[in-house]
Amino acid sequence: MLNTLKTHWFSNVKNDVLSGLVVALALIPEAIAFSIIAGLDPKVGLYASFCIAVVIAFVGGRPGMISAATGAMALLMVTLVKEHGLQYLLAATLLTGVLQIAAGYLRLGALMRFVSRSVVTGFVNALAILIFLAQLPELTHVGWEVYAMTAAGLGIIYLFPLLPVVGRLLPSPLVCILVLTAVSLVLGLDIRTVGDMGQLPDTLPVLLWPQVPLTLDTLLIILPYSLALAVVGLLESLMTATIVDDITDTPSDKNRECKGQGIANIAAGLLGGMAGCAMIGQSVINMKSGGRTRLSTLCAGVFLLLMVVFLGDWLARIPMAALVAVMIMVSIGTFSWDSIRNLRRHPLSTNLVMVATVVVVVATHNLALGVLVGVLLAALFFANKVGHQLTLTSRLEAPGVRVYEVRGQVFFSSTAAFIEAFDFKEVLDEVRIDLKAAQFWDITAVAALDKVVLRYRREGVTVQVLDLDQASATLVDRFGIHDKPGASSQLLGH
Repeated sequence: MLNTLKTHWFSNVKNDVLSGLVVALALIPEAIAFSIIAGLDPKVGLYASFCIAVVIAFVGGRPGMISAATGAMALLMVTLVKEHGLQYLLAATLLTGVLQIAAGYLRLGALMRFVSRSVVTGFVNALAILIFLAQLPELTHVGWEVYAMTAAGLGIIYLFPLLPVVGRLLPSPLVCILVLTAVSLVLGLDIRTVGDMGQLPDTLPVLLWPQVPLTLDTLLIILPYSLALAVVGLLESLMTATIVDDITDTPSDKNRECKGQGIANIAAGLLGGMAGCAMIGQSVINMKSGGRTRLSTLCAGVFLLLMVVFLGDWLARIPMAALVAVMIMVSIGTFSWDSIRNLRRHPLSTNLVMVATVVVVVATHNLALGVLVGVLLAALFFANKVGHQLTLTSRLEAPGVRVYEVRGQVFFSSTAAFIEAFDFKEVLDEVRIDLKAAQFWDITAVAALDKVVLRYRREGVTVQVLDLDQASATLVDRFGIHDKPGASSQLLGH
């Protein structure tokens, strides 16, 4: 117990505390922006980010991962907030949490094994591009001071760690924020600050229950939104967990993460916050700043609330250029540059899946849709590849007796090749179909076998089906008709 507590909480205290501070500072403008996207007061996003980060630190399945209010979730709330208001959103947030907890108990986190590496790479690259594009409004129609500050921030972020001794004392993103804020205040620069994003709350959140009628009509209103929020939230969280797993070379508990996200969203809804999920950008900031354990996530949430409520006047003076520099660093660090270098080495199908995922996510800003397209493409390419591995050879065993040997997987993608391999015009007395090196996977394959056997029998040829493995034999026995009474008439439709 003590070893587990130390490993997951107190094995990296200094770096976790400092990285939590950096993450908290970076969370503030994003939480405000996401609230505005959803048509909500900034405090809704800030309270949600505080609550989700704190709760997920204890119940999440991936130490060091940051969860809070996100843009992907905010986009799904716009219509609900516009048509029904905040109270219905809070109710939808509670239902989202319940659905995510149910997903955890149903072990849906295991579905991540169906997401190929090329889809994950495409997801990462798309998010890196979206993070960069999100910074462009802060860099357009502005004075030269903003460009100078942003460039200086990037210089600090990348050069400060190279300094001997002192470069290891503080995370460079934190140094960037502190230095640029001091420069802006000393020089009195007239540039956009965090305070210009929206009003920061000055009170702690309070426990409340959504003021909506507890009726079937209410459920029918919020259920479609809650389902969408639950799916997108879990998808983004599980994908982010996979990425952090790779960065840290440590495993995560995907089903526990599903439950943890649900509990965190229920808590957020009860404290007046919007639904959220894991954030790859903030998680990468945490990793780059040295955060590794649950303490870093907890510190991010606690620091966020304390700074917003008690240090709001100071936070409001942080120049957006400093945070833009940090997020550009995140974008550069998140993008998988190896995927560009590997375009020539990797198979065309792998590249197409990766590129398609990127294009769909960037074009629609819908992470779930992009991943879905990537998974479907990967599945189609895989089915096509496996289908082409089917081989059929034949030999004349005796006069009038031909043996067909089938090797490979017989399923919907390979049944056409399976049927075409048989020569039904050859005059034979007997056909033996040797299946000891083949596997039948679906009813399409069984139907193909029926078609071959019954077509030969219609020509007066005796057919023997030999050496089916147990799983294939069970499938054929259950769904096949060639060995059932009246099979020929069934095939002919009589």
